[in-house]
Amino acid sequence: MLHTKRIPSLFTFAMCIAFLALVVLSATVHTALAQGAPQYVGSSSCAGCHETQYETFNKHSRKAKSDKSVKLMAKKLTPEELKQCYGCHTTGYGQPGGFVSYEKTPDLGHLGCEACHGPGSAHVDSGGAKNKILGKGRIDLKQCDKCHKSERVVNFRYKPRLYSGGH
Repeated sequence: MLHTKRIPSLFTFAMCIAFLALVVLSATVHTALAQGAPQYVGSSSCAGCHETQYETFNKHSRKAKSDKSVKLMAKKLTPEELKQCYGCHTTGYGQPGGFVSYEKTPDLGHLGCEACHGPGSAHVDSGGAKNKILGKGRIDLKQCDKCHKSERVVNFRYKPRLYSGGH
């Protein structure tokens, strides 16, 4: 009888330890994200200081509308195919603080400023320091290679444009 009373106590103790471990792990991950690499903030965060570029980008750039083609094709695609689309048609997919879904991260659901310039939180938090943004604001076409591989350029007949209607 003594043995049966200990099992629930040991189980309860083990569950408490597991819960505490999860709390500590969660706090550690949250702190690492907060203090670590810059996070995605969405193109609307850029508009205050870069109003002309933001308006021009939204009006003329195909990137600003890249979610439309994904949304049109989504019903015809498998979940794996859809994930491949997100990698090139959204901002920061698969990266800390990047696109998760159109419902959870609508500001990152297209290719925004940060798709080329990198996560913007450090740049925004610093008041616009150029050394806090990828390439100090200058773009290298090699950054485009992730999505604009020769195979895709041939299949979609779409070449990367350095200024892409945005600047």
